[in-house]
Amino acid sequence: MRQAEKKRQTKETGISLALNLDGEGKSELKTGVGFLDHMLTLFSKHGGLDLQVECDGDLEVDQHHTVEDIGIVLGQAFNEALGTKESIKRYATATTPMDESLSSVSIDISGRSFLVYRVDGLKDKVGSFDTELVEEFLIGFSSHAKVTLHVEVLYGSNTHHMIESMFKGLGRAIREAVSIDPTMKGVPSTKGSL
Repeated sequence: MRQAEKKRQTKETGISLALNLDGEGKSELKTGVGFLDHMLTLFSKHGGLDLQVECDGDLEVDQHHTVEDIGIVLGQAFNEALGTKESIKRYATATTPMDESLSSVSIDISGRSFLVYRVDGLKDKVGSFDTELVEEFLIGFSSHAKVTLHVEVLYGSNTHHMIESMFKGLGRAIREAVSIDPTMKGVPSTKGSL
């Protein structure tokens, strides 16, 4: 089983996270940010990932540190759980509709951290959630997962739906990229390492 458990303690957040890449889409989430719990539930389900997250963050300040740091720890766990990366498919793209919204998420498990985030038209908030934190979460995740990630909302008008499409798409892309290709011998790179 490709899995990892990570803990991170700072003056801003205390996070405990467990990730199983070969899971059943089960999640137990207590981040203190309801909208993030909702998005991570969707990410887990559509990614076939088992995910447990507990976070005690400085929500009296705002949600920024909690959301960003969970992205960081999730990325660390993802990178560790992948292990040697032998025989993974490595690349995937998921185009995901959510009612009137459509997003595209492409991932390359490259060993190189890079995020392209092309999302316009989000309202500032969904409930109490600051929507600019979606990008902060993805920066934290891609940087520490050591993946190249391209996220784009092609169109949409409902901010909740647009973000939901992105998180579902991220799960779907990860599910494909980490899956094993029995015809691929060793690491999927001409360099011999990722």
